[in-house]
Amino acid sequence: MRYRVLAVIVAALALGVVAATAAASGNRTASHTLTVWLQVDAQNGWPSVVAAANTAFQNSNPGWTVNVQYQSWGDHLTKFDATIAGNDTPDVIEMGNTEMTKYMAAGAFANLSSYKGSFANSSKWLGGLTKSSMYNGKLFGVPYYAGSRLVTYRTDLFKKAGISKAPRSLGQFESDLAKVKAKESKIKGFSPFYMAGTDWYSALSFVYDYGGSIAVQKGGKWIGTLTSKKSIAGLTAYKNFFKATSPKSAATLNEANPAPYTVFSQNRTSAIFGPGWFSCCTGKKYTKVTGQFVMPSHKAGKSMPGFLGGSDLAVPAESNNQAQARAWIADFTSSTNEKALQAVGNIPNATNLLNNTVNDRAATESWFVPTAAHWVDVENGNILRTMLGQILTGKLSVKQAAATADANIAYTLNQP
Repeated sequence: MRYRVLAVIVAALALGVVAATAAASGNRTASHTLTVWLQVDAQNGWPSVVAAANTAFQNSNPGWTVNVQYQSWGDHLTKFDATIAGNDTPDVIEMGNTEMTKYMAAGAFANLSSYKGSFANSSKWLGGLTKSSMYNGKLFGVPYYAGSRLVTYRTDLFKKAGISKAPRSLGQFESDLAKVKAKESKIKGFSPFYMAGTDWYSALSFVYDYGGSIAVQKGGKWIGTLTSKKSIAGLTAYKNFFKATSPKSAATLNEANPAPYTVFSQNRTSAIFGPGWFSCCTGKKYTKVTGQFVMPSHKAGKSMPGFLGGSDLAVPAESNNQAQARAWIADFTSSTNEKALQAVGNIPNATNLLNNTVNDRAATESWFVPTAAHWVDVENGNILRTMLGQILTGKLSVKQAAATADANIAYTLNQP
């Protein structure tokens, strides 16, 4: 669920080449076997939830068994492409939310629109996950679980600077970080905040906080919207916040080199912004003084919308057991099971199931990428990263960089 990159559908899909599908799909041996692909996260983290869903399904569907096959994020798309080419897909598949669009656009998943009401809490699904499950106004996936983005910080350094409460606005946060910086000025290479400059997952949160967006579809065409007044305000706020709090050397870096939690663990910053799981990797030395809060909005008392990572469940269009696949998904995403997922640290798929934890609060305000068939090409083309680097290094003004990005986004998304 962390940073999942949408893989390009392999040539086997386009050419119809059958490639090792037996090993990938497990070759169903009986018509009454439902084949489900889940990621290893479920196998390692919540096997009891999977078992409960299987039991509920089998009790309601006598004569059926569930064959759960656990996949890894690194190769599950390649394996899925091979099953499509061989006409032997699983009946249910878990997909990272940024992986959905290309497959929805290609017609790889069954349309679930008319069955939405059969899934628990469907009217309250998290916005970020719902958007990732829809294409051209139709539903092709069911939200499974989510992960939010939080500020992870050193409680001891904030306390040392006289700060006892989480900031209520972006401006207050910047002021707090200035106090921390003053107290830690003797530490070489220390910055009060660390953000990789081209981390667009974080940067675009500023854009959405000001009411902006990346792109919209009008008249069947995609239009880049980073040059809108609200988007420019968000990009400008990001530039100002970065320059006031983060090291200049990070202006052109991505979020993997170095990882923000690595900088944190080396005592080179007091706060980072990223997935909630960053708290796991801040170093044993700082475990007891690591805290988290939701990134504050520029509007006092509000939260900044965060990119909502997560997973969805889909029914491949080639499945011969679509009714049973929908039934299993309904059992797996029941309120009881979603609460069980929440108990082991995940965010459930619906707002009415959320508690008042910092992780859950972050999920109430979220955003998602445009659901365009060629969105993956925008990511792979580093259009947003290039824009951010140009802005932070001063190579181009905010408006110039945004205009270039808009043109490239429109060209990319409107490809045939």
